[in-house]
Amino acid sequence: MSHTTQVPHRRPVHDPGGAAPVASRRARRRPTSQQWAAWGFLAPVTLYLALFYAYPLYRNIDLSLRNYTVRSFVQGDAPFTGLKNYRTVFDDPAFAPALLHTVVFTAVCLAFQYAIGLALAVFFNQNFRLSATLRALFLVPWLLPLIVSASTWSWMLNSDSGIVNAALHVLGVGPVNWLTSPSWSLTSVIIANVWIGIPFNLVVLYSGLQAIPASLYEAAALDGTNAWQRFRHITFPLLRPVSAITLLLGLVYTLKVFDIIWIMTKGGPADSSTTFATWSYQLGFGNLLPAFGPGAAVGNLLVVAALVFGLVYARVQRKQALS
Repeated sequence: MSHTTQVPHRRPVHDPGGAAPVASRRARRRPTSQQWAAWGFLAPVTLYLALFYAYPLYRNIDLSLRNYTVRSFVQGDAPFTGLKNYRTVFDDPAFAPALLHTVVFTAVCLAFQYAIGLALAVFFNQNFRLSATLRALFLVPWLLPLIVSASTWSWMLNSDSGIVNAALHVLGVGPVNWLTSPSWSLTSVIIANVWIGIPFNLVVLYSGLQAIPASLYEAAALDGTNAWQRFRHITFPLLRPVSAITLLLGLVYTLKVFDIIWIMTKGGPADSSTTFATWSYQLGFGNLLPAFGPGAAVGNLLVVAALVFGLVYARVQRKQALS
């Protein structure tokens, strides 16, 4: 009679600190090929933003917090003065007029650019014959270099030989000193900037109109609504997201407009068309003894204004997304 010895079955012992868990943790920590690819795509953008946005902004903030002269600007030994340059800017008699001109220039340009651009977008949304050709022609002011546009408007608004005064003379109206009168200089640069900014509003708003379903207009027409009611209750509400980003981008662009004003009026006469953008340039580069610190401080005020409106836009968009 044979006896068979039975060996008890041993269950594998799970070691929480064993080699397998350690290997799995190391595998999780090791970047995958997709992660390396993502970092590869992000690296050029990050480098570009650091070199052309972050570093210039840092240098501008540093300029506004130190007493830079031409010698210290080259040698880099300017003393730290804190907020003295900002106090100098706020106490300057030119601060209040420049602030007023900046607000008026920005608000009026935004209002007319958006209103005219929206009207043209609705008009071209009818898809009539030659619609595409006319839209392309309206893009010409946007495609021209700013120096060309500003020089053209300087010639057109010239008091003696300008085509605008020639047309007014035909209508029996006396000549207007568009560029040399303190009463008209700001109006002149506003007209030129509105003309340049209309095509951008037209393109963006027209794209937004194309995204609105045509079935909504058909249903509204069957209900007996007229064109104004369809615009008020369908077009305008559905264009709010596109309108918001259009106005935000237009605001940022208009705040920093320098080329048009400087070429047409140089901020004059008697600082009647001086904005923060031109004032910053005049302080930093327009004098024999440049005031780098106050000029940088004025530039930083423009950056803060654009940042505040950007944050307001982001907050409004977040609330709309949650509602």
